[in-house]
Amino acid sequence: LTSVHFAARSLRARDCDMALVGGVNLLFTPELSINLSQAGMLSPTGRCHTFSAQADGFVRGEGCGVLLLKRLSDAQAAGDRIICLLRGSAVNQDGRSNGLTAPNGIAQQAVIRTALADARLQPQEIDYVEAHGTGTALGDPIEMGALQAVFAAHRVAERPLRVGSVKTNIGHLEGAAGIAGLIKVCLALQHGTLPPHLHFEQPSAHIDWHWPLEIPTTLTPWTAP
Repeated sequence: LTSVHFAARSLRARDCDMALVGGVNLLFTPELSINLSQAGMLSPTGRCHTFSAQADGFVRGEGCGVLLLKRLSDAQAAGDRIICLLRGSAVNQDGRSNGLTAPNGIAQQAVIRTALADARLQPQEIDYVEAHGTGTALGDPIEMGALQAVFAAHRVAERPLRVGSVKTNIGHLEGAAGIAGLIKVCLALQHGTLPPHLHFEQPSAHIDWHWPLEIPTTLTPWTAP
């Protein structure tokens, strides 16, 4: 996602006319898996139970994803098949937290607001958020709390914010996790459908669900309001 962010800025500055951005994760050796397991970070069930009461860690996954980015005007002039329009982006530093497995909720709020401003969008214009959502009892509530702080005041019951994580479908691709989530959203936009968020039998008691929020656990139509 950081590569996407800087590629978009290079295109805007006309440093280049197109950019290939991607991520890849391959599991060649067992050492990191052993370390993560000993730290209690991997799910013994082999599933990512993101936002669920059963959240007990993540499962590692392999994969590779690549996107081709061009300026919209150039893509239209060339007659390219346009899958998705990137309106804006942002990156920041997580800042001080309690450790590697405890993200900084304030920093997450800040990067979301910066991305919205860069895209010239308002919180109420967002239908869906593809979350990091690793499936840990500590990280998931912090992330959902950041989303609540940014979006809750701008939602109505008739139009809840939908949130999901591709990690429930294919696991945590680590270095390729961001591009996997972005490709998921591109495909969802292309087909007008959100794929199911899996392994969500019981909502986490550590997350505040008392605001217009929805986890799409079945194939869900996604059309413009």
